[in-house]
Amino acid sequence: MKVMIRLPLGEYFEAFIDLLKDNFDPFFKGMKKGVLSIIDHIEDFLHFIPWWLLIILVAILAWRLSGKKLGILSAIGLYIIYSIDLWSEMIDTLSLVFSATFLALVIGIPLGIWMAKKDMVERIVKPILDFMQTMPAFVYLIPSVIFFGLGKMPGAIATIIFAMPPVVRLTNLGIRQVPEDVVEAATSFGSTSGQMLLKVQIPLAMPTILAGVNQTIMLSLSMVVISAMIGARGLGEVVLSGVTQMQIGDGFEGGIAVVILAIVLDRITQAVGTRTNAKKTS
Repeated sequence: MKVMIRLPLGEYFEAFIDLLKDNFDPFFKGMKKGVLSIIDHIEDFLHFIPWWLLIILVAILAWRLSGKKLGILSAIGLYIIYSIDLWSEMIDTLSLVFSATFLALVIGIPLGIWMAKKDMVERIVKPILDFMQTMPAFVYLIPSVIFFGLGKMPGAIATIIFAMPPVVRLTNLGIRQVPEDVVEAATSFGSTSGQMLLKVQIPLAMPTILAGVNQTIMLSLSMVVISAMIGARGLGEVVLSGVTQMQIGDGFEGGIAVVILAIVLDRITQAVGTRTNAKKTS
């Protein structure tokens, strides 16, 4: 007769979450206030800009970065979103994506630099990043809701955690791939550690770092859509409503809007990386 021993990992996790909530509640409240302030300011700014002006600005940006074709396609895509009456939802989604991406970069890029400078930090952080990237996206929603309730805030926190690993990894990789002879030459000219980082390593690693930024933006957009399940507004809410209420047309329109937004953001950020790489090699 087999005796099965069950390891109560779920109970340990619940106890750990309760411990954090009981002892760090003021910290989580302060974090919620700060992150919501960032989201609300970005959202108010984007809502303040007339829809036609925002389309023109995005089209000009895309045109300058990648050429006429991308500029025209960006304008057409954004006008389609406006014409199917999902402009406000797109702005809500965009605000959450920008906020989560900004915070992910503020945390992720310095962490990647630290990993590149310290092998011990890299050995410690790499398994954590592996864990973060293999964990199903829906699991991040659970602790976020426990700590911050429903709404935009838990969606932003889950998005930050889910989208951060690529920029950490690629920042670390980019700095480590800077040629050793370039580092030695800068050292021989008397560069300090800070000058080496800011004037040599980061500029040379910038194309790789921007590739990480691109991936972070794309992951943020995908997670923001999933976050509609916990009350985050935006295009994800439209898609979720289409699925749960069998409103096929509305769900399809929401999906099309997400695809258009993803393509525009992806092509623009890729164009930034391409231009940076061209300047590096010229």
